[in-house]
Amino acid sequence: MTFLYSILSFNFVFDSCQDTPEQIIKYRRKISGPLLDRIDCHLEVPAVNFEALTGQSPEPFETSAIVRERVTACQQSQLARQGCLNAHLTVKQLESQVILDTAAQDLLKQAVDRLGLSARGYHRLLRMSRTLADMAQQPEVTSQHLAEAISYRAMDMERR
Repeated sequence: MTFLYSILSFNFVFDSCQDTPEQIIKYRRKISGPLLDRIDCHLEVPAVNFEALTGQSPEPFETSAIVRERVTACQQSQLARQGCLNAHLTVKQLESQVILDTAAQDLLKQAVDRLGLSARGYHRLLRMSRTLADMAQQPEVTSQHLAEAISYRAMDMERR
């Protein structure tokens, strides 16, 4: 497990990986584009320190129960608005729910051009942006939501 973790992340657990960052990037580029298109979020999760694991961290944190409440409220607003979760919207329904202003459209165009996104990748960005707006309890998708959704496509960026 440590081997796989060290290949997929730059956060080396016990310095068990002898590969250079360039070798890791080369390995990651071997993952096919169609496979990456099917993954909504590409996130690197840093190691958690001992204090946070044992609940002794001085920094406040969100409990799972609080996060669950936020997610449930988000899902309820989606059901009230469109009768289904964002994940189940058709492309036509999605495009009717995500109306972008000019700045957001320009940002989306740049992302599609620079990342070489497929139609599937494009729609995943829209879907993620809509969900981020819902989580923020905002009725409209903004450039900020779109930028955050783009940031979750990190492995697409590494492939370029």
